[in-house]
Amino acid sequence: MTDVDHSSWHKVTVRIPFASEKHAVIAKQVIEVDKELQPQAVVRTIDVEGDELVATFTTLTVRLARLTLNAFLENVDLVIRTIHEFGEEAERGPQRNAL
Repeated sequence: MTDVDHSSWHKVTVRIPFASEKHAVIAKQVIEVDKELQPQAVVRTIDVEGDELVATFTTLTVRLARLTLNAFLENVDLVIRTIHEFGEEAERGPQRNAL
């Protein structure tokens, strides 16, 4: 892969707070599995800083920045709703039915 000059590209950074660092790490692990569909036009970095998920997108066009950020936020929304719905139950482990 050749080096690309990103100086004329568009850069967007978002910081999304979570209830805990653990939840931010879970979100990072889930989201970073999916690679960018246009790696030649979108560079994505995802990090966790404390309880915040920090994502930076560098894109060839403003339109790609908008589309990429929108897709990312939809994924974050799904992760947050899933953690909210199942997170505490999953951490407690399977419940045994009393007979």
